[in-house]
Amino acid sequence: MNEFEKYECEEFGCAEQDAQDSNSQVAKSKKPFWKNYKMLILAWIVIVILVEIGIYFNVDKFIIGNVVFLFGLLSYAFTGLISLFGFIPFVGPLIVKALGIPFVWLLNGVGYLVSLIAIRRGYTKDVLTYRGLTIAVMIGITVGYILGKLI
Repeated sequence: MNEFEKYECEEFGCAEQDAQDSNSQVAKSKKPFWKNYKMLILAWIVIVILVEIGIYFNVDKFIIGNVVFLFGLLSYAFTGLISLFGFIPFVGPLIVKALGIPFVWLLNGVGYLVSLIAIRRGYTKDVLTYRGLTIAVMIGITVGYILGKLI
């Protein structure tokens, strides 16, 4: 190293040395997957246990669903699950974007409201057909969005 390089490193810092130091720090600080997401994994374990206990004791499905929904919202378990989908290479971020489209949420919400009214009026078989078609349309929108972005 000549005098100019020594002066430059002393005065301004060496980029190469900084890069080596930061790479070694990153390698030291890298944690396993389960340590980074231990709270999310714990939340989903609790949700599964709650469902299993509810089914074992013959608790009403409505109560089980509401408890799971409430616990999932309070613990951010659903948000964490969507973020885990985002880690899937290429397709994951597209799935997250497609699930975030307001039209998909609107379509699903209207479907539930129509289902509620139709079930009360006795159209149970038609509701099953309608909900199947609605889910198929939402899956089609998601797959179409993904394919459109990839192609």
